[in-house]
Amino acid sequence: MHSHLEEEVRARAVAAALGNEAFDLILTGGTVVDVGTGELREADVGIVGPVVASIHPTGSRTDSADSFDCTDRYIAPGFIDMHVHFESSMLTPGQYAAAICPRGTTTVFIDPHELANIAGVEGVRYAVDASRELPVRFVVQAPSCVPPLPGLELSGHDLHAADIAEMLSWDEVGGLAEVMDMGGVLGRDARMVDIVSAGHESGKLVSGHAAGLTGPALQAYLSAGIFSDHEVFAHVDAMEKLRAGMTVELRGAFDFVLPLLVEELAKLPEFPTHLIAATDDLFAATLLEEGGIDDLLRRLIRYGLAPVRALRIATYNAAYRLQRTDLGMVAAGRRADIAVLSSLEEVAVEDVFFDGCHVAHGGAMLKPVVEAPSNPPLDTIQLSTMTADDFIFRLPGVPDGRHRMRTVEGVVMTEWGETEVEVADEVVTIPDGYLLNVVVHRHGRVPAMPVAGLLGGWGHWTGAVATTISHDTHNLSVFGRDPSDMAVAANAVIATRGGVAVVQNGEVVSILELPVAGILSPLPASDVARLQSEVGAAAQAIGLPPGPLTQPLFSVMLMSLACLTGPHVTDIGVVDGTLSQLVDDLVLT
Repeated sequence: MHSHLEEEVRARAVAAALGNEAFDLILTGGTVVDVGTGELREADVGIVGPVVASIHPTGSRTDSADSFDCTDRYIAPGFIDMHVHFESSMLTPGQYAAAICPRGTTTVFIDPHELANIAGVEGVRYAVDASRELPVRFVVQAPSCVPPLPGLELSGHDLHAADIAEMLSWDEVGGLAEVMDMGGVLGRDARMVDIVSAGHESGKLVSGHAAGLTGPALQAYLSAGIFSDHEVFAHVDAMEKLRAGMTVELRGAFDFVLPLLVEELAKLPEFPTHLIAATDDLFAATLLEEGGIDDLLRRLIRYGLAPVRALRIATYNAAYRLQRTDLGMVAAGRRADIAVLSSLEEVAVEDVFFDGCHVAHGGAMLKPVVEAPSNPPLDTIQLSTMTADDFIFRLPGVPDGRHRMRTVEGVVMTEWGETEVEVADEVVTIPDGYLLNVVVHRHGRVPAMPVAGLLGGWGHWTGAVATTISHDTHNLSVFGRDPSDMAVAANAVIATRGGVAVVQNGEVVSILELPVAGILSPLPASDVARLQSEVGAAAQAIGLPPGPLTQPLFSVMLMSLACLTGPHVTDIGVVDGTLSQLVDDLVLT
């Protein structure tokens, strides 16, 4: 991780702080938000190159090459997002930076896990290369679980300890990304032990994924040397993890957690330093319309958290966890990553400085963001044209008649259900109120054999949706009732080298093309956001229910997450995430 400053810059900063040289820039007339002490202090900020050189009394220094008026505004540290898969925005690194920087985020701790599942180590290299010299600092993590659950799903690559060690040796890589194979950690699976050991041996951070872990299992997971988690679904879960000493990467995805957590935090004698801010997975549309870290902070403040404490979890606390002493405060000697706010309560960011440069104003970048040269993975959809026959649900060997069979009930957070189906010539008639989910391996490593499962609780559909964003292994996933519509949707995204398509009456009514790894668009953030909204609206028009997350399309994109509890359809089969087992027999009677 690049944290050092050139000695020449340090020398100039020392001279400027002593008054022996002029500053390059002074932020004048503002109120500095001290996230260390919790105080608000009227002061000016002197900057030399990329570093803060001095915090001094208002108006006491005027010797500067340039000045910026912050009268009646707050000078706060730039925000740090401590757990994010930027790929979920469907933007390339440059456009992702352009979306988040004007809202105050200047550093992101990224896990390019999605790219790694598709393109392996080269996918991570693309993320590293494309994120150089951007107006947001990308600290990359080495994906730890590719695929997340071997044997239950197949991605484009398998990464082992040697691959992990190689990535951890890169200077741009700050740690081992979320260790999702909790069973492998607790069962001391040799592959996971080696991968986590590589993280420890690198001397860099090791991040976790502790969904549902409690009691002895949580203690054991921590004892394996994994000290953070973002998979918090209840305030009691967050508090248990904080009390266990685990760093909680707090997301805004489940809003109902936030007010209850704020109430619990108010009861503590000390505010925990190991509570930090994260976004995890947000669409470009959400980032542009509602915000990212800034939106999370606004909501926490609305629910009663003191504004400076809210800012602290996205600045000082985050920098402490990241082990970056050069970030997280507006203080001499630290990087001049600064968000100028007109309102603390509304986290209203008006201007952003990155490494001492004024990069954003009024919610927009001051100049176009340019990515460094890179080699994006493009031809990643290894599938031929599909036919309606591929989307007929067959139960080989099952005699004609009515049978009870297992179903996947719910949206994302699933559980097993049952229903009665009619079988004729081994073909299942999809019952009313049910949906067919077909997943097809798209990486070319095994034959592309469609795997089908019945979904309940998805309402009545009049069309089909196909997506090559299907976390975490990103195989082709198609939803619908009519085999012809499903084939048209599948072929639409195959033809565009990846994407999301909505079909009704045999016609593509909306499509979002994602040719980079089948999950990213090269278009500007505003265009991608518009297309996401259009495709989401089209999907809802044919029956997609509003889902539990910020964007309705996430529902179809997360249904193959084998690492979640409950049943899910993957390219291998219908699996039980709770038991980490493949369920061979869906027919009960």
